[in-house]
Amino acid sequence: GGGGVPGLLRRLGRVEDSRQRAAELFGWLLAPVAPSEFLGRHWERAPLLVRRGDPGYYAGLFSTADLDGALRRGEVHFGTHLDVTSYAEGVRETHNPSGRALPPVVWDFYQNGCSLRLLCPQAFSRTVWHFLSILQEQFGSMVGANTYLTPPGTQGFAPHYDDIEAFVLQLEGKKHWRVYSPRTDAEVLPQFSSANLTQAELGEPVLETVLEAGDLLYFPRGFIHQGNCLPDAHSLHITVSSYQKNSWGVLLQKLLPAALQMALEEDVEYRRGLPMDYLGYMGVANSDADDARRTAFMEKVQSLIKRLVEYAPVDAAVDQMAKSFLHDCLPPVLTQSEKAQSIYGFPAQWQGGRPHNVDIQITKDTEIRLLSHGIVRLCNEEAGVMLYYTTENSRVYHKEEPKFLELDPEYIDSIEFLLSSYPNHISVGNLPCETLEEKISLATILFEKGILTTKKPLVQV
Repeated sequence: GGGGVPGLLRRLGRVEDSRQRAAELFGWLLAPVAPSEFLGRHWERAPLLVRRGDPGYYAGLFSTADLDGALRRGEVHFGTHLDVTSYAEGVRETHNPSGRALPPVVWDFYQNGCSLRLLCPQAFSRTVWHFLSILQEQFGSMVGANTYLTPPGTQGFAPHYDDIEAFVLQLEGKKHWRVYSPRTDAEVLPQFSSANLTQAELGEPVLETVLEAGDLLYFPRGFIHQGNCLPDAHSLHITVSSYQKNSWGVLLQKLLPAALQMALEEDVEYRRGLPMDYLGYMGVANSDADDARRTAFMEKVQSLIKRLVEYAPVDAAVDQMAKSFLHDCLPPVLTQSEKAQSIYGFPAQWQGGRPHNVDIQITKDTEIRLLSHGIVRLCNEEAGVMLYYTTENSRVYHKEEPKFLELDPEYIDSIEFLLSSYPNHISVGNLPCETLEEKISLATILFEKGILTTKKPLVQV
């Protein structure tokens, strides 16, 4: 279909299930490569180049005119939102003044050969926000973006690798890219980004290409990359990123301390004292000693570590990962019909000297569903059962604290029922609470937080 990215987002808005919406957008991002082929051959393994020969593929996602508009609205600040950078003769520099990034100053930097990196395009572009907010449900991990505008014949950044999976979408012009394999095993899927590297530290590229408008370049974290503009064209691209700190190791960082705490509470073997003379035969100074007591000590440690598995609260640790993800999430972008069926389209207003249409009248027959599947997460915590949600998040990363409702235990089954029923509507009367009063109370709270939509607008305007 036509209409560029806004048209695509409108079509996806008619897909009932947010998980399917996310999967279809992911498919569009990779097309004509099938997601299954991408995940099997490239994800976390190898770069992928998709040449489309279609300059309009990303039309309407983001443009230099959109950047100019944000500058002219006075919304952009140096450092916070915009970096001015250059890379020449092996030297990478940042040239950020302080304060507001106004057009005459920014475009003067550009004319003098500096690159412009917009750090949070989703805060300035509704389309980028909408695009990323759908995609984040596919990854189950924060999806961020930066845009890069580079003048002809220049390079803005030194070669480096990142700690994220990178999808480079070429929006305007073209750019010459070189991508290099990780240099050592330690740099495969690294936990942190690298410092700036010198040309002498690089081997031969595994991929060298000129990316043109409509093309896609993917590379995993740890793959060194550099891009420079050819003399005859500027370049604008957006890098969509995900999977920062989303590894097995990060899960275990949450899980193992919790497992050990439970083991200490429940199993006397973990509370028994160490041997009185263990300092005499253990420790680095004794590491070469051939001593039966060392062997026994090592075996005891190994057996206690193996036993930890029995105490590992895996689901609770996964819920903590999900809680972090929900805090990282962009808030949902509502379609016109979703807005009409939610608190955001509710027609309460001041009119003729008094408020009108104030009462949210939910009855046992009101048909409800979650706004989207990824919008809430139940977490069992020491303080009680918490329902984390994304509807009140900011478009700026972590500008808001995590948002949650503390739930009375009698409501837990109803949340699970809403999640398992999605994307179908259910009537409030069918929520598995004891009393009708509780059912209506829960539905009203969730509706007021923007978490629920109703099948028909509650007030016909």
